Amino acid sequence: MKRHVRPYGDTTGDGMVQTSFTLPVPFGPKADGAAQQLANKMGIDPAMVVHSHAIGADFTFFVVYGSVGHIVDLDEVRVVEREYPLLSPSEVNTTLKKLLRRKLVVVGGCIGTDAHTVGIDAILNIKGFAGEKGLEYYRELKVVNLGAQVSVPELVRRARAEKADAVLVSQVVTQRDAHVLNTREMAAAFREAMGDRRPLLIAGGPRFDPLMAGELGVDRVFGRGTTPGEVASYLVHAVQTKKEGAA
Repeated sequence: MKRHVRPYGDTTGDGMVQTSFTLPVPFGPKADGAAQQLANKMGIDPAMVVHSHAIGADFTFFVVYGSVGHIVDLDEVRVVEREYPLLSPSEVNTTLKKLLRRKLVVVGGCIGTDAHTVGIDAILNIKGFAGEKGLEYYRELKVVNLGAQVSVPELVRRARAEKADAVLVSQVVTQRDAHVLNTREMAAAFREAMGDRRPLLIAGGPRFDPLMAGELGVDRVFGRGTTPGEVASYLVHAVQTKKEGAA
């Protein structure tokens, strides 16, 4: 793999990119000019407004296409790479049965005022996501889905009552970094209530960066597009790692 790369549009290395945005400007030639000016200031030069349309009376949506001079240094890219294998449901069940000799208990929900359960339901509910069945499908998992707008004290209480091995929280509402604040509050509450005996803490949502786990105080962060199989495989990995560390 090359170390230095540029965006690809029509020919290799031509730097062509496409971006979209909205400006609070009425639709028309001046709006297109404003979009082109913004694109130029973003480093897109030349920039072409290839599409624009009105959004109400005072806003315009744009699609801009053009070339950037920036180069990506792949050696400077920092991401969280999966360090564990993806397992099939049968492999997850077999491994957990050998490791625990009981069902692994997972408590999940949306904390704070977040009422968007699509994400947590995609991971927990049997219907699943992206062609994969959710964690309820796994024979060796006991899933407790608390749903939406769960307070942090209630989450801690239920996790203790259920003797949870893992707690999964989903955050979709991100205005004013609500997802960050809520997750930090949740992690602090579990540390205070349970100390080192706390369950695995896992956060997920479209605006989370997996690199944020440490600063949020959780064990793992999953971002956009995560599937139930990835989460189940991580749970197995985490349990194995904990068992090996205690041995």
